[in-house]
Amino acid sequence: MPSPAGRSAASIPPRSPSKLGRVLRNYRFPLFILAGVVIGAIIGLIFGEKATVIKPFGTLFINMMFTLVVPLVFFSISSAVAGMSSAKRLGTILSSMLGIFAVTGVIASIVMIAALWISQATEGVQVEMSDPENLEEVGSIGDQLVQTFVVDDFSKILSAEHMLALIVFAVIVGIATSKIGDMGKPFAQFLHSGSEVFLKFTSIIMYYAPIGLGAYFAALIGELGAQLVGDYVRVFLVYYPVAIGYFFIAFTLYSFLAGGRRGITAFWSNIIEPTAISLGTSSSVASIPANLRAGKRIGVPRDIRETIVPIGATIHMEGSSLSAILKIAFLFAVFQRDFFTPGNILIGIAVALLAGMVMAGIPSGGFIGELMIITLYGFPAAALPIIQIIGTVIDPPATTVNAVGDQTSSMMVARILDGKGWMDRDNESENTLAEVSSTENS
Repeated sequence: MPSPAGRSAASIPPRSPSKLGRVLRNYRFPLFILAGVVIGAIIGLIFGEKATVIKPFGTLFINMMFTLVVPLVFFSISSAVAGMSSAKRLGTILSSMLGIFAVTGVIASIVMIAALWISQATEGVQVEMSDPENLEEVGSIGDQLVQTFVVDDFSKILSAEHMLALIVFAVIVGIATSKIGDMGKPFAQFLHSGSEVFLKFTSIIMYYAPIGLGAYFAALIGELGAQLVGDYVRVFLVYYPVAIGYFFIAFTLYSFLAGGRRGITAFWSNIIEPTAISLGTSSSVASIPANLRAGKRIGVPRDIRETIVPIGATIHMEGSSLSAILKIAFLFAVFQRDFFTPGNILIGIAVALLAGMVMAGIPSGGFIGELMIITLYGFPAAALPIIQIIGTVIDPPATTVNAVGDQTSSMMVARILDGKGWMDRDNESENTLAEVSSTENS
């Protein structure tokens, strides 16, 4: 017979973990990644260029992510399109996506214009100029557009440098699969299985992310430190606060418009991982796997997230819209011209949208967009190195805004297509292909 003390002890319910304990348990891995980035930044600030000695550990992680991203984008997009109930839904997703991309890009441009107007940060800027060396020949605009959407050999599809061409190819494969009916169902199941395999591949690689991102970010900060001198420090002091403010305020607003308070909670609870990867790698493409994982946890329907996130990594650049306006205003100040006229501002917003849409999702990309700024405003070729340095200094936060903005855009598209209850309908779209396969087997 148990003692009264024993009965008393047995009757005491187990203590539930504290709220902080639950947060640490549920989000411990994203917090590890964030801690790795912070530690890497501190190492870069302390040791400067000496921190580049650990860069190979970061390059190892980056190379694995770029190796993964091509098959992941192909399988995720093609399987999402093949599993759509109708071509009409695909058209609605794409049209809604482009509308949101354009609106958010314009908003980002206006935010930077307002910040520059209020701060007068470009007043009295003086930068020593030199002619650019080894100026790249990019060909005609028509040739560039063709090469953006298609390649002349299948082997070139298998490269992150031709991401938009890969996306077009994957969309057509998905459409062709859905068009042939029952004969395409085994292939559709293969595409779906491939998507799941490479998402699992992503989760395996992510175990190395805290070390890889920490090393890469330490080298990045160590290399950039020497460039933050003279008038270029103004770029740093303007862009970073604006980008951080836009990151927290605009994305909170967008997630609220998409899902109300629940949308805000879901967004900020799951965005740490893609934020850390995009910040550490300066690559929207490298953040695609983490962004897809975050979208699944948030509840964005599969066909929406697996269409918008990869496409957005190539043509949705809110951070680049912010940076394009800053580059334009900086050049106007250098050449003692007035940027704050209605005509120049409207052209600047248009250029910011165009520059964002042609920027490739690779580190330090955007040469064509920078060349567009030079030629449309009639600046001399000597201005090109100026904005290339600006682009390098502000690349990490710009890429982070670019990548995370893809997630809020997918949430808003889900709100447009599936209504207020879109966060409760993800399971149906997740299981569509599995249900088809189950039906066939039975």
